[in-house]
Amino acid sequence: MSKISSPSLRSPLGRAKGLGSSRSGVSHWWLQRLTAMGMIPLVLYCLISFIMLADADLNTARAWIQHPFNSVAMILLLAVGFYHASLGLQVVIEDYISTKTRRILTLAFTKMVMTAFAVMSIYSILLITLANGV
Repeated sequence: MSKISSPSLRSPLGRAKGLGSSRSGVSHWWLQRLTAMGMIPLVLYCLISFIMLADADLNTARAWIQHPFNSVAMILLLAVGFYHASLGLQVVIEDYISTKTRRILTLAFTKMVMTAFAVMSIYSILLITLANGV
C-alpha cells in the first residue's frame, strides 16, 4: 500500500524558514575575494622586487627590507596572505569534515597554526627592519 502525501498548505518560503540562514557564507565569501584582490598588487610588487634582488648579497637584501615601504609591503603581504589562506582552509575543513567535534578541533588547530606562522613571519621582518647594522 503506497502512502499518498497530501498537498501542503505551506508556501515554499514557509517550508524553507528555519532551515538555516542563507546569508551565513556571504561575508566569508566577500572576505576571500577582498583579500585576494588586496594581495594582487602586494604579490606583484614583492615578486618584482625579489627578481631584482636575485643576485644581491645579504647586505643589499637587508637594506631593501629595512626600507620602510618595503617592510610594510612585506608585513601586509604576510598578514593578508595568512588570513586569506586561513579562510580558504576553513572552507575546505567545513566542507569535507563531517563530524562536528573533529571539524571544530581541526578548525581551532588550523587557526592556531596559521596565526603562529603569521606572527613568526611578521616578527622576522620586524627584527630585520629594526636591526641597527647588525
